[in-house]
Amino acid sequence: MEGSFKGILYPARLPTFHRFPAPASVAHLVQWFWIPEWNIEPGRSSRQHVIAYPTSNLVVQGDAVEFSGPTTRAAYRDLTGQGWAVGALLRPAAVPLFADNPGALRDQEVVLPLPGLLTAVSAAMTAIQGGKTHDDGARRERAVEAFVAWLVSLECEVGEEAMLANRMMDVIASERDVLLLDDVAARLAVSPRTLQRLAGKYVGLSPSAPIRRRRLQDAAELARSNPTADLAAIAVELGYSDHAHLTNDFRKYLGFTPSNYRQEAGGS
Repeated sequence: MEGSFKGILYPARLPTFHRFPAPASVAHLVQWFWIPEWNIEPGRSSRQHVIAYPTSNLVVQGDAVEFSGPTTRAAYRDLTGQGWAVGALLRPAAVPLFADNPGALRDQEVVLPLPGLLTAVSAAMTAIQGGKTHDDGARRERAVEAFVAWLVSLECEVGEEAMLANRMMDVIASERDVLLLDDVAARLAVSPRTLQRLAGKYVGLSPSAPIRRRRLQDAAELARSNPTADLAAIAVELGYSDHAHLTNDFRKYLGFTPSNYRQEAGGS
């Protein structure tokens, strides 16, 4: 189980949160699975802020399965009452299974009629033994296993183009010195135009958007986890031209400055 909170702006405010790596059988379709659980006192709510990864999610929650399209900005969700969600962060190759045009679903969530997935995952999360619902980690593992089994049952064929889209996102996500579209094209030995086409079909955003998102995620994580680190030094480390450039990106996409975020995250 992976414990990283990258992309989550205020980890201290999280309810119970678990992240599970995708097994080999679906690693070409899913980056990881994530399960938050919450039990908020009546009359209160918990607001969760995220800089989402620039791809789509398939989420089982309540009595529905939702496809969440790629996001273009920081977002939040207010949690109330008691509940849970089981989500799969989809790799690009999986997106066409659920959306013909992911770009049309930017910053949107649509309910999909997938009763088999809903039933299997919900049964695992709400299993009752000995007269009560288990709250141990086993039911979360069973929920992920049910999700994996459902995906495997689709028997989907993933072609070379889809796997290239996966590699494109892998390069962007893992290599900090990749700052421009041309950098990604050089790593993969393809043209920038090819990457633009792949990003439109399998991600729903321009190729530059995931690069920008990764840099913002890294900047937010470094600012939060290293409260005494110089913000100008963080900007240089992540390839921003200067502190002002980093601040402008924070304001544009997150709505606040790095300094303000650091202060609020430290007291969250």
